[in-house]
Amino acid sequence: MDWSPGALMMNRKIGHRRQGSIDLLETIGVVNENGTEISSRPPVHPPLTFDYVLVAKISNDENDPCISKRKAFIEILKAKKLNIQKFSDDDKVFYCIRAPEKVFETYQYLLKVSDACNWSCEQQGTIPQSTRIRIVDFILNHTYIESEGVSEYLPDLMKKNIFETHFCLHEKREQKELKQSWARWSACFRGQPITNVRNYLGEKVALYFLWLGWYTFLLIPASLIGIIVFLYGLAFYNTSPLIQEVCQSNIIMCPLCDNRCKVWELSDTCMYAKVSLLFDNEGTVAFAMFMAVWATVFLEFWKRHRSSYVSAWKVFDWCEEEEELILEIVNNAKCQPKMRQHSYLRSTIVMVLVTLMLLIIIGLTHVLVVFRVIATVLLAENSSWQVITENSQTVALMLGAVLHYITITVMTRVNCTVAMKLSEIENKHSHTAIERSFTVKMFIFQFFTMFSSLMYTAFFLGRINGHPGGYVRISDIWRLEECHPSGCLTDLFIQMSIIMVLKQIFNNIFEYSGPWFRRWFNRKKTQKLRRRCIKCYKKECMSAKEGSELCENCKLEDLHRNYGLIKTDCFSLFNEFLEMVMQYSFTTIFVAAFPLAPLLALLNNIIEIRLDAIKMVSLERRLVPTKANDIGVWTEVLETISVLAVIANGLVIGISSDFIPRLVYKYYYGPCANGSATGIDCMVGYINNTLSIANISDKRVSEDFKPHQMVTNSGINVTYCSYRDYRSNEDYSLTNQFWVILAARLVFIILFEHVVVIFKCVASWFVPTSPLDVRNERLYDKLKRLKEELRVQRAQQDTLTKLNENGNVKRTSKQKKSNKLNSM
Repeated sequence: MDWSPGALMMNRKIGHRRQGSIDLLETIGVVNENGTEISSRPPVHPPLTFDYVLVAKISNDENDPCISKRKAFIEILKAKKLNIQKFSDDDKVFYCIRAPEKVFETYQYLLKVSDACNWSCEQQGTIPQSTRIRIVDFILNHTYIESEGVSEYLPDLMKKNIFETHFCLHEKREQKELKQSWARWSACFRGQPITNVRNYLGEKVALYFLWLGWYTFLLIPASLIGIIVFLYGLAFYNTSPLIQEVCQSNIIMCPLCDNRCKVWELSDTCMYAKVSLLFDNEGTVAFAMFMAVWATVFLEFWKRHRSSYVSAWKVFDWCEEEEELILEIVNNAKCQPKMRQHSYLRSTIVMVLVTLMLLIIIGLTHVLVVFRVIATVLLAENSSWQVITENSQTVALMLGAVLHYITITVMTRVNCTVAMKLSEIENKHSHTAIERSFTVKMFIFQFFTMFSSLMYTAFFLGRINGHPGGYVRISDIWRLEECHPSGCLTDLFIQMSIIMVLKQIFNNIFEYSGPWFRRWFNRKKTQKLRRRCIKCYKKECMSAKEGSELCENCKLEDLHRNYGLIKTDCFSLFNEFLEMVMQYSFTTIFVAAFPLAPLLALLNNIIEIRLDAIKMVSLERRLVPTKANDIGVWTEVLETISVLAVIANGLVIGISSDFIPRLVYKYYYGPCANGSATGIDCMVGYINNTLSIANISDKRVSEDFKPHQMVTNSGINVTYCSYRDYRSNEDYSLTNQFWVILAARLVFIILFEHVVVIFKCVASWFVPTSPLDVRNERLYDKLKRLKEELRVQRAQQDTLTKLNENGNVKRTSKQKKSNKLNSM
């Protein structure tokens, strides 16, 4: 390494220019930083009101134990040198809290001497309002009162209605700036001011929107490729020999249910066959491989963009656990460390309970399967509409998808409660560990809730239902569902599309309209808001001077305005992350069955970014700004999903799709198998080849099908019917072709997954996690800091040396005077 003056000047220039990754994001429209250098420190504005607010109901009963506990809690806060002002209005009392500068000086000193947080931009200068809020929030949530030998913290007091709620205040000027540049519908196609979001809502929220913006941008190429695959299937919509074989067929198919269902002609499902070919063609294989590599490229470039921003914000080496220790000392200088503990008993209990919860979720999948089976029979036998009777299985599948969506909505709340209780049982030592444990459990529960039914449709539907004369039945009554002769992939597509469309539409409607109406209702319940005086309006919307405050009237109006907003908590951002990560799962895991999933996700995310921004800035109370240098355990969850996507898509193409059976037929059993056929399509006869015949003369078959079921719509009695399977027409045993296809499926799955994994590894290796600009800037910052430490240390040494020299001179002069006096 060259440490010459020229090299150092180059490092200095590198350290002060903006990262190339951030320039790229601004060029493609993901962010909008106005081309300026990103400041490591948020701008500091003099606070016009308070750092935090506690709200309680006014009570005239002085003997009420709630009043005494409330007073005790407030007194403890005052003992911690927090300044508290009390405002009473109607039936509410607001305890407005502002921390003294001494608290923040302690925080800054501890940051400077810490191991991992000493790079923070907050270790010097004036503390910004976002940091003030975070520190006061920690102090409030870690302050307790003793009641009958039990420690009661703020959450416990709120459960007992001693305090109604707590929140931090929106800053009018910053809020207005974000509304104009970001949190409005007209800004849907503009980049996001990520640094301004970080300054106001903290690094954690800013990284969420940065991740969501990058994810949305990369959905554009995925959507385009998905549309091309769809159009590829559409191009052969009418000319495919497979569709012609179905639409022009005279084959009589076996009844799909007992009693009322009759034999039917294969040509009746011409439209179904056309739809199947749109999503089950050669293009889906290439698209599945593309999406697997896309997921890796997305994650690797996300890591680069994240490192650029956190480096610019000076939180690259920041450690959440060490920050928590610093805040513990700020809250209580005599605090004791929370020792790490591990209990095998607790871990075993949690593991058993998690397994039990997963079994319950899988049991719900069985309930959905039973519902579809019974609904198919009831619709076929009792519906007065012929179109429903003839398509009872498809209608039952669609009803099952709607019921699945309702199950997902209900189970989301149940899963959240169970995951939180299990995390409490583990008794983790820090908030970071609790959050990580909760996130992993919640994702696992949600994943099984959403995908268990889809896995049944993808890998088991039509493969475990048996055959005529040997059908598998539920309780020996209802037959399991069968696949269409054109394949099972369409069933998976229908179920995925219904769930994804319903989830996105209803989630967005309720996510926006719910907070909007609740804010309107809350403001109606509170007193009419007062009009602000012109002086306070200027203070909020223009530059405020140090020490300036709002008048009493405007302070109270500000309190009511923030109180009327929707309540937020630590799960507010978690819920947004979970929603997007589950959407990412839908977009990647079964994308081979639904190539248009990236397009739906793209359209949703364009709205989702602004919807979340409007909620956080205008409709909800201000989130407590939280510091972070990544998206936490969500990165590992996304990497897990990308691996599952390779496995799932390989299985979908190898097992659910007809891609492998078509290849085997084309090169081994079809008219082109011996290489002598000319002028004929190699796939002619494929549909007929996939069908087996059941003779009504067989006693076992005659027990399944009643005589009136073997009569066609034209009144012709048939003695045999066809069904989809590779079985012998005599003893219904599996044919050799079945085993050849099974072997080909297994070989394809192994090859597909190995090839895709190799591509993923190459893509991961090719894209470094941190850009060179970030590494050079961090190197420059370290060098600068070490030089500064050395300068301070040498200055201290020089001062001590001078003091010692002055002391020696004085002692020498005193000794000379003493010797002179002695000689006299």
